[in-house]
Amino acid sequence: MPSPRKLFVTTALPYANGKVHIGHIMEYIQADIWVRHQRMQGSAVHFVCADDAHGAAIMIAAEAAGKTPQQFVAEISAGRKEYLDGFHIGFDNWHSTDAPENHELARQIYRDLKASGLVSSKVVEQFFDPAKAMFLPDRFIKGECPNCHAKDQYGDNCEVCGKVYSPTDLINPYSALSGTTPVLRSSEHFFFKLSDPRCMAFLSDWTRTEGRLQTEVLNKISEWLEPDESGKAAMGDWDISRDAPYFGIEIPDAPGKYFYVWLDAPVGYLASLKNYFDRGGAQAAGESMSYEKFVADPDVEQYHFIGKDIITFHTLFWPAMLHFSGRKVPNKIFVHGFLTVNNGEKMSKSRGTGLDPLKYLSLGMNPEWLRYYLAAKLNGRNEDIDFNADDFMARVNSDLIGKYVNIASRAVKFVPGGKVVKIPTAHLEPATLVDSVKALYEGREYGKALREIMAFADAVNLRFDSAAPWKLVKEGKAGDAAVVCSECLEMFKVLTACLKPVLPELAQQAEAFLKCAPLDWANAVVALGEGHQVGEYRHLMQRVDAKQLDALFEPPAEAEPEKTVPGGEELAPTIGIDDFAKIDLRIAMIVNCEPVEGSTKLLRLTLDVGEGKTRNVFSGIASAYQPAELVGKLTVMVANLAPRKMKFGVSEGMVLAASHADEKASPGIYVLSPWPGAQPGLRVR
Repeated sequence: MPSPRKLFVTTALPYANGKVHIGHIMEYIQADIWVRHQRMQGSAVHFVCADDAHGAAIMIAAEAAGKTPQQFVAEISAGRKEYLDGFHIGFDNWHSTDAPENHELARQIYRDLKASGLVSSKVVEQFFDPAKAMFLPDRFIKGECPNCHAKDQYGDNCEVCGKVYSPTDLINPYSALSGTTPVLRSSEHFFFKLSDPRCMAFLSDWTRTEGRLQTEVLNKISEWLEPDESGKAAMGDWDISRDAPYFGIEIPDAPGKYFYVWLDAPVGYLASLKNYFDRGGAQAAGESMSYEKFVADPDVEQYHFIGKDIITFHTLFWPAMLHFSGRKVPNKIFVHGFLTVNNGEKMSKSRGTGLDPLKYLSLGMNPEWLRYYLAAKLNGRNEDIDFNADDFMARVNSDLIGKYVNIASRAVKFVPGGKVVKIPTAHLEPATLVDSVKALYEGREYGKALREIMAFADAVNLRFDSAAPWKLVKEGKAGDAAVVCSECLEMFKVLTACLKPVLPELAQQAEAFLKCAPLDWANAVVALGEGHQVGEYRHLMQRVDAKQLDALFEPPAEAEPEKTVPGGEELAPTIGIDDFAKIDLRIAMIVNCEPVEGSTKLLRLTLDVGEGKTRNVFSGIASAYQPAELVGKLTVMVANLAPRKMKFGVSEGMVLAASHADEKASPGIYVLSPWPGAQPGLRVR
């Protein structure tokens, strides 16, 4: 009998500057299903994650909040548990890249790379924001991609075409902090020499190893591994240092220099694993060796689940870092696409759009509805998937209630006393189903697995309906009815095992009803057997209610129109200071403005509110302003207004403007503007 597999599995680290969004939840669910499948076949799995806690974005956000970066990150991290528990995501350990283990490991990996001759330094010209008096990290420089010419792309890579470049390559760059045009200043930086022939040869071999990467992912990164016409490596050396002020890990023997966040972030996988081992978690799970021996064990398999927006870092930089620092490289990188909602709109953490996981849970919606629906859409390829509300309700109600749960609720009624009887001739053979489903889970072809499971459930229901046990009972053939329904209960057990990686809580309830041992792949097709006593049936799952879905996507309520009087408007009812304090008014820089196709009233404003990201706001001021007039101007916005889904996109706030209730009347519309000296992010009190 082969030894159990030893697996080290991770998901991408969420950046610790905001809440978990639905894109994270999709990735966690995808990985969690795979991990649960592995455990059902006896594999020893260590499943870890951590908060990506470093970088200028967190430093700036913490400063704006009046907190230290450590305090800011700790508060964000404290909110992770309700998401993970809420959607039954079973990480063994959750840590932080600001933990001592990560500081130690990142520095040691750097030293090892330096000893391999793959770290160099040189003086570079770097963008400096004169308004903020600091060098700008790549993610705080935006402009036009030099490759595909997409607007508003970050300074390190393009989210549209995936091209990796230097911030100085951007066309028309601007500071995402102040909106000003940055200036170039000199600074010494450290580089990981990815263009070294050794690195290029290793990466060419590693990426092309059969099964290491999905075909579409390999095709995507191949352009960086091929030499250009001059024979020079297409991929340049990687700038791995940043200048103070910076929240991160200081580079050994280089005061005032810090590791670029993307160097220490993936090291967080190892740091979380080390923390798990060092505090005894792995030993409690049956793993007797130390962290050091575990990561060096050639039998250990390492897998990373990531989104397609961070392919470069995980398929090129990370394996090269590991290999040339003398460490094991990942066995496979599993890449998934983006999650869109209803109309195909891309989920975006920076824009705050999409399905809110906590709102979903707060409405009493079953987390396993979402686990099932996402699994039904996921496959082993790097493809976007769409959450469609109508499809969600139809699929969950039809598959889980109408097919799967229905079997148990109907069959148990015709098994006298709940005791399974002998089945002389089986009409259904589940072994083939289980073998196929196992293979599909292994390949992350969850959608195909669930289709096969539901096709088998259809066959079980057909067996029940064709036999018509209610008629058999009326005809005095209660024994025959018991045989049919006992077989249906046996098949319900098999179906429960097949669904268990996706629906762990429902499977546990079904196991309690069946009074069977916890199901795994070894006992999935082992019969309950003649005389086995099942429990009293209690409803296992409710149907999706259309009202819940309506509430999930319900936009904020429209305000009632104000009463008007000649010459202006009546004052609104008196409020207290506490009411006013609820409104968060912020200074915002209009970094871009453009007309909205299909609307004569709206302008689309891109606003910098000092958060280290931009917001999208629609404002009905097109009759008063040309877009070019507003770019570079400061204004005032309501920053804590709930995002509103509109026909043209999601509006993430409200710009303040003065006007009559009848905007056509004189004097017109006037966008509020602060006095000179105000900066984006300042609060209006």
